[in-house]
Amino acid sequence: MGITGSIIIYVMIWWIIFFAVLPTGIQSKKEAFKEKIGGADPGAPINPEIGKKFLITTFITTIIFAVIYYLVKFDLLNLREFLQ
Repeated sequence: MGITGSIIIYVMIWWIIFFAVLPTGIQSKKEAFKEKIGGADPGAPINPEIGKKFLITTFITTIIFAVIYYLVKFDLLNLREFLQ
């Protein structure tokens, strides 16, 4: 696996994991405040903790990518063999 392919695979895994981690721990304003707040979307999260979710996503993605990289490097995951 070359450097370009590795970067592309890492970024694809990162976005998939990010979208999976994104909705965790969300509390909307509607649940937190029973009274009406003017000018605020009731479904918007109070504190989305994006930085924390970026770090969690990067950590999980790095582990998954390392496993995939070593499977490909030691020829345990070779799709070319299965396609022939």
